[in-house]
Amino acid sequence: MGYWDLPDGTNCAEKTWIITKLGTALGLIGSAYHIVAFPPDSALVGARRAANATVTMATLGAVFGVTSCLLAEVREAPDDPLNYFAGGCASGIILGAKAHNAMTGTSACLGLGVLAFFTKVGKMEGWRVTGPPKL
Repeated sequence: MGYWDLPDGTNCAEKTWIITKLGTALGLIGSAYHIVAFPPDSALVGARRAANATVTMATLGAVFGVTSCLLAEVREAPDDPLNYFAGGCASGIILGAKAHNAMTGTSACLGLGVLAFFTKVGKMEGWRVTGPPKL
């Protein structure tokens, strides 16, 4: 079962687990590329870098999943794209807190919030990014 298979505002634990796994996978892939592009001085430094990026991405996924799902449940508006905006914004705030920079948090909040908002709108309206064109 995938993230989009579960209705918004229901089964928040499973939705959060799915999106956390996705964030973890993206963190691992990004860490691998970073380690190849910028080789560390030792294996310990490489492992620490990989763990840092992976945990950060997993945390962002978990925060997004919990925020968007619980907000959909509390607001009783499960298909509202603003729930996704709030989830993306909360994830951006986490990035700002990690960087100890309010401007980073504000920018990431707006950027991730808008990205999540349009992802939900696109899913609702059937937008396609890849695949053959509809004729």
